[in-house]
Amino acid sequence: MAKITFIEHNGTEHTVEAEPGMTVMETAVRNSIPGIAAECGGACACATCHVYVQEPWREVVGTPEPMEEDMLDFAFDVRDESRLSCQIQVTEEMDGLVVRVPEKQF
Repeated sequence: MAKITFIEHNGTEHTVEAEPGMTVMETAVRNSIPGIAAECGGACACATCHVYVQEPWREVVGTPEPMEEDMLDFAFDVRDESRLSCQIQVTEEMDGLVVRVPEKQF
C-alpha cells in the first residue's frame, strides 16, 4: 500500500491508502476526496480529476502522454505540475505522494 495525501485548495489534507495498480483518481473517488469529480470514470475524456503533483514527486509519477496533455487544455488553472489523476497509476514508489486539488475542476 502507498499513502497519498490530497490537499484541498483550502489547505485541508486527506491522507489515504492506495493499492498499487489503482489510479490516483480511483483512490480519490474510493475515499470521497472533495474536488475530484472524475466525471468520465477514468477514461481521460474530461479534466475533472485534475491535480497538481508537487516536487519531488513529478519524476516519480512521470510526464503526461499526448492525450492527457490535450485534455489538460480543458482544465482550470493548468500549471507545469498539472496532471489528470486518472492517468497516474499507483506504485509502491509513490508512498508519501502529495497532490493538490485545484479550486475548481472546470
